[in-house]
Amino acid sequence: NVLLSRQFVEMTKSRIEGLLSAFPKLIVTDKQHTFIETESVRYVYQPLDKLYIVLITTKSSNILEDLETLRLFARVIPEYCRNIDEKEVSENVFQLIFAFDEIVALGYRESVNLAQIKTFTEMDSHDEKVSQAVR
Repeated sequence: NVLLSRQFVEMTKSRIEGLLSAFPKLIVTDKQHTFIETESVRYVYQPLDKLYIVLITTKSSNILEDLETLRLFARVIPEYCRNIDEKEVSENVFQLIFAFDEIVALGYRESVNLAQIKTFTEMDSHDEKVSQAVR
């Protein structure tokens, strides 16, 4: 069951759905590995309570950078979700997407840390305040 999917490169919906539906069948729960390689992609993943956070990359990408990116994604989720469960993630989906967009832009990892992500996503907009005041 996919709760949130964010693409950072151009890809068809059917391709994404195929990759995501294949992932649960590939997991071997008693292994220590945090990645799985298929013919076309690499799944880098981390269990997060009862959920998995999954980063799908090309096989040619730098696995160490992918793991670091995944760790940052995993650190962001508890910042927006009190409990790591389907309900919390679903209720905070837009805040998570905004935070994920600070981590990766156009398919490339940004040089940001957790504190910077929080600052960027909480920034006040003068135009937004004026708009709300007019209402």
